[in-house]
Amino acid sequence: MQMAASGKNDKTRSAGLAERIYQALKNEIFDFRLMPGEHFSESEISARMSASRTPVRQALFWLEHEGYVQVYSRSGWQVRPFDFTYYEALYDFRIVLEREAVRRLCGMPPGLCSEHLAPLTAFWIAAPRMTPGKALSLMDEQFHTTLVQSTGNSEMVRVHVELTEKMRIIRHLDFTREDRVDATYNEHARILQAIEDQNTGEAQQLLTGHISQSKAEVRKITLHMLQQASLQPVSP
Repeated sequence: MQMAASGKNDKTRSAGLAERIYQALKNEIFDFRLMPGEHFSESEISARMSASRTPVRQALFWLEHEGYVQVYSRSGWQVRPFDFTYYEALYDFRIVLEREAVRRLCGMPPGLCSEHLAPLTAFWIAAPRMTPGKALSLMDEQFHTTLVQSTGNSEMVRVHVELTEKMRIIRHLDFTREDRVDATYNEHARILQAIEDQNTGEAQQLLTGHISQSKAEVRKITLHMLQQASLQPVSP
C-alpha cells in the first residue's frame, strides 16, 4: 500500500513539473525568447529547467499538440516557424465571429448593450492611454473577447477563446509600435460608439477594417521586430 501511494505521489509530482515546464516554455515562445524556427534538444531544456527528460518530453508533446513546436526524429525539436497563410486564415475566422457578436450587441436593448460595453468604454476612451507592450496587448484581447462574451453564446465564446490563444504570439507584435497602438485606441473608440448608436452596418464595417489592418501587418513581420519584442518584460 505504501509503495502504491509513493508511486502515485511520484506521478503527481511529475505531472505538476511537466505543467510548470510546459507553461515556462510557452511563455518563452510567446515572449520570443525561443524564436520561431529555433532548434533545441530535450537535454538542453532539461538542463535549463533542472528537470529530468520525462516531464520535459511531456511538456513538449503538449506544445506539439497545440501547434507551437514540432519534433524531428534526429535533430530534436523546433519552434514552429511562422506560417503567414495560417495566421491570415485565423484572422478571417475572427472577423466572422466578431461581426456576428457586434450584430447581436446592436440588437440588444440600449441599456443592456451599454452595460456590456461600460468596462471597454472606461478603458479605451475615458482612461489615460497605456504605452506599447504586452499588458496593452492583453487588454486588446479582452476588448474583443468581451464583445463575443456579451452575446451569451457559450460555443461562440469557447471557439473565440481558442482562436485568441492561437493568435496571441503574433498579436503581441502589433503592440510594439506606437503607430499601431494609436490606431488601436482610435479604432476601438469608433467601434464602441457605433455599437452604442446601434448602427450595425457601421459597427461591422469598422470592426472588419480594424481586424483586416492587423491581418495586413502579419506579412510585414521581420526578424528585427521579433528581436525587439524579445526585449520587452517577460510574461508572468
